[in-house]
Amino acid sequence: MNNQMSVIVRTITRITYGLTIVFGFYVIMHGHLTPGGGFQGGAVVASAFALLLVAFGTAGLKGKLNHHLLQTLEEVGALAFLGLAFAGIGTAFFANLLANSGAVFGGAVPAGPNAGVLNSGGTLPFMNWAVGLKVMTGIASILIAMLIGLRKEAAE
Repeated sequence: MNNQMSVIVRTITRITYGLTIVFGFYVIMHGHLTPGGGFQGGAVVASAFALLLVAFGTAGLKGKLNHHLLQTLEEVGALAFLGLAFAGIGTAFFANLLANSGAVFGGAVPAGPNAGVLNSGGTLPFMNWAVGLKVMTGIASILIAMLIGLRKEAAE
């Protein structure tokens, strides 16, 4: 019995896999300007791995997801988010220290209608990346757990 998807599904997956990851990173990066952010972008990136699982089965993710690396990156995302939250503790928890500072993401927000100045978010883009890292690795870890369950089921 052949459990693989059709050639069309696998070909479209090969084309859209990278685009899905790039779009997820775009959603993370522009979270302080548009609807979206770390959680939504992380879920989009993780959906690329789910797409591989659906199109290619367990062989599609073999070698692409390392559980220990994912676990480490998930912890880094959580610690980065907490570190950014505590960075402004002299002022307030989650204080936006970089806003209007002139630093990398400290550009001033222009008065009036704002078309979206990417470097005006202060610490928000960094928090979006921390949450995105946590979410994408967490969902990818869930996919690995599902893979382990599929392998056990197939072995029985």
